[in-house]
Amino acid sequence: AEEKAKKRVGGGGFRFEAASASFSLFWARPAASASTVRMGYVTPPFLQESRDLLFAHWPVPVEMLRPHIPPSLTLDTFDGNAWIGVVPFHMRNIHLRGGLPLVGADAFAELNVRTYVRHGDHAGVWFFSLDAASRLAVWGARRFFHLPYFYAEMESRREGEQVHYRSIRRDRRGHPARFAATYMPTGAPFHAQPGTLAHFLTERYCLFAVDKRGRLYRGDIEHAPWPLQPATATIPENSMWLPGWSFPTSAPVLHFAALLDVKVWPLTRQRISPRRPS
Repeated sequence: AEEKAKKRVGGGGFRFEAASASFSLFWARPAASASTVRMGYVTPPFLQESRDLLFAHWPVPVEMLRPHIPPSLTLDTFDGNAWIGVVPFHMRNIHLRGGLPLVGADAFAELNVRTYVRHGDHAGVWFFSLDAASRLAVWGARRFFHLPYFYAEMESRREGEQVHYRSIRRDRRGHPARFAATYMPTGAPFHAQPGTLAHFLTERYCLFAVDKRGRLYRGDIEHAPWPLQPATATIPENSMWLPGWSFPTSAPVLHFAALLDVKVWPLTRQRISPRRPS
């Protein structure tokens, strides 16, 4: 059983002052033993709720994505295809261990564009972009988690079972990008079974990121299996694709998730093999 006492092992940190309360955030540590990677924190530093989430996925050729993936990562495929996901949702109740909210970044809409990769025994997520309606969250994620966040004007509104979602990127560091969708669940919740496409697309428990010096990091994510529901969506606007990508002509594979609690662990530095993956 894990010890109840809280302690920290290794890593760097910074102190943040807000509303007369001060707290410290700690980020990436060098590669270390498995016990240090996960157990350096008895409780995870960040916790959050993901609400009204849509997984919209399209199959794409591997060669379209390979130039945009670090050489140290291998593209993960299903039935010979790579997959791009566009995932709009709303994050709420974002807080540090102990319940301290992230003032100015405790709730906001987010939209990410992703694919799926492997490094060693770990199957995870690679983000091409993450748009968020919090400038503080964008700054923090770029500075300390090496993720390509962009500030955007966003709205996530629920009317009955329907979710109305809109995003307009307002960040010059990225190409102009807009997204609009209306979506809703159409069936009962289920847990995806191993070996199925739904499991391949959604049951990912880590993300990968690369810093400006090309160093690879992994961030572990902990949550219960996604309570997926079949979904329908109307997407009148989607320019989230990277410039030069060909937009698929097939209909997206859609899944909805109403609510999931997520624990986010700190980044850990990964050892990189000199051999480029195929």
